[in-house]
Amino acid sequence: MTTSGRILVVDDTPANLSLLLDALTEAGHDVRVAESGRSALSLLEHTTPDLILLDLVMPGIDGVATCQQVKARPECANVPVIFMTAVDEPAQKLRAFEAGAVDYITKPVYPPEVLARVAAHLQIRSLQQSLADELALRVEAEEQLRQSLDRAVLLTDDSHRIIFSTRLAEDLLHKHHPARTAGCLPTPLSDQLQIRRFAEPGRSDLQLFLLEEKGDPPGPRALTVLGLTPREAEVLYWIAQGKSNPDIATILSANVRTVHKHVEHIFQKLGLETRNAAMLAALDVLRPSR
Repeated sequence: MTTSGRILVVDDTPANLSLLLDALTEAGHDVRVAESGRSALSLLEHTTPDLILLDLVMPGIDGVATCQQVKARPECANVPVIFMTAVDEPAQKLRAFEAGAVDYITKPVYPPEVLARVAAHLQIRSLQQSLADELALRVEAEEQLRQSLDRAVLLTDDSHRIIFSTRLAEDLLHKHHPARTAGCLPTPLSDQLQIRRFAEPGRSDLQLFLLEEKGDPPGPRALTVLGLTPREAEVLYWIAQGKSNPDIATILSANVRTVHKHVEHIFQKLGLETRNAAMLAALDVLRPSR
């Protein structure tokens, strides 16, 4: 399967630019061109390409210096750079790789070779991004394990200091005791909270509390009946509240890309295609029965 992408071609020779522009465009790529390293860096102020074809020898800022400045930009750090060079000196090629290049093409360029190398590196980049997304989901799942528990659980010592709490417990305490001392269990607890206390027989230094809000409306936990994970249920819950992905990322202290992935998984699991459809599916579950 061919992967198309946004390609930035940097070369000070108009004939080379024209040749590459025609070949890459015909192959379905979105191509931008620059005739110098400085103009290439200016273009990067407005767009981030998926791959850069960069001439090694140029007047002014040469290819190596340009590549170094490209890689210094956080948004471009992982963008593959392929050098184009007529210089057949190992030292020059080594400098290019040290600057961050992933490959090089010998001039005069042969369009089929360029297309093959571009396709290969775009595919590698796509796989790397997919792996990074999956890794982010796994890391988030581990990081959010404590918050993902779907009950309001607190563990305190004999001085009522909170040793452990789930996010739901923290939310309830903040809602009903906004002025409480941080890290301590307020006493008495609000009469709007139902409290179950557990302690190991024979010891009072640790106590476990399970909090529930009286008349608590359906929350994210209710959406797990749709076959979603607790985290996906949280994301769908906020979709149902009309929140955008960046808003949800802020609320859940997550990465926006991770939220995008969760939304994709929700759509796949529920067989949906739009946020409105997802919102309606969630509201069918969250709406109080009459």
